[in-house]
Amino acid sequence: MPTELIRFLVPGTGRRFRCGGLSVEQQTARLVANLCPTELVTYRERSPDHPYLDDCLRHEPPDAQVVWVVSWGFDVPGLIRRLNGRRVVYHAHSSQYGFGLPPGVPVLAVSRNTLGYWGDKAPRNPLFLVPNALGQAWLDRGDRSARQSRSIDVLVQARKSSPYVLNQLVPALRQAGLVVEVQAGWVDDLVELFNRSTVYLYDSAEYWRGRGVTEGFGLPPLEALACGCVVFSSLNHALADYGDPSHTVHQVGCGRLSFDLERIKGAVAAPQSWRPSFDRLEALLQECSEAELLKRWRDAFTLLDALEAASGPDLSSAPTWRLQLQQLLSRLQRVVNRLPVWPSR
Repeated sequence: MPTELIRFLVPGTGRRFRCGGLSVEQQTARLVANLCPTELVTYRERSPDHPYLDDCLRHEPPDAQVVWVVSWGFDVPGLIRRLNGRRVVYHAHSSQYGFGLPPGVPVLAVSRNTLGYWGDKAPRNPLFLVPNALGQAWLDRGDRSARQSRSIDVLVQARKSSPYVLNQLVPALRQAGLVVEVQAGWVDDLVELFNRSTVYLYDSAEYWRGRGVTEGFGLPPLEALACGCVVFSSLNHALADYGDPSHTVHQVGCGRLSFDLERIKGAVAAPQSWRPSFDRLEALLQECSEAELLKRWRDAFTLLDALEAASGPDLSSAPTWRLQLQQLLSRLQRVVNRLPVWPSR
């Protein structure tokens, strides 16, 4: 039975829920609406513009033609329980939240890092790779020719940035005479800000380690590349999907402060020598374009509809404790097999 409505669940759309995860779900809902009608549904904060989950569950019976997409980290297990009997898909951003998934719940992972996590943790669940789409404004307005001089030598966004970058590297760069902007508040036009910047620094490894979860996709370095910036980045989690050291990005926090300082000064002085090749960058950006991602979503839902039509119970994977017990028993058996056999009298 083909899907006729896709509902993306978010806690709310007000100011206190404003973050990358909300932006991605809103963008994805708009993108997928080209394939099938979509709705944002809130479940913590009521909105006059969107249905509320409690109302939907109270007034609507389960419908196999309606797909519910959950994504919000620690809320996922509870939402799946509340949606019992309905078609549920997990749009997986970060990983390492610690929960498991019931058999049969599909995972649409936004990065290879997250895909690999669930490929290990839930190998019998349907798995798909649907990276986050780079907004069309970055492709249309990003100044990748970078022929004109830029007013900002180095741009740093304070959120997620490491103490090393903020407290050691930024002061050292300023002392070396570079114009460094640390952006901390809301910016109406990020494309314009990135277009004015020569080098962009992104160092989120410590931020995510401190929270125990992962960098889900890492759009900011990709957005900076789309604007012709030279990107110095950490390579944690999903950043390694496209972060190829010395080819697309350059590692920041790499061994010594003086090493970082000299490389960034060199990139400001001669950025054309530090940027990715034109062909490589355009191919990377095209892979993350909305047009390419729409194809991935179409393929995913074609298979999900075919899966829904298939008969039989969902496959399940063995629990970890059972696999570990089998491994222990196998090792003990090998030890026993090595023991000498005493001759019988």
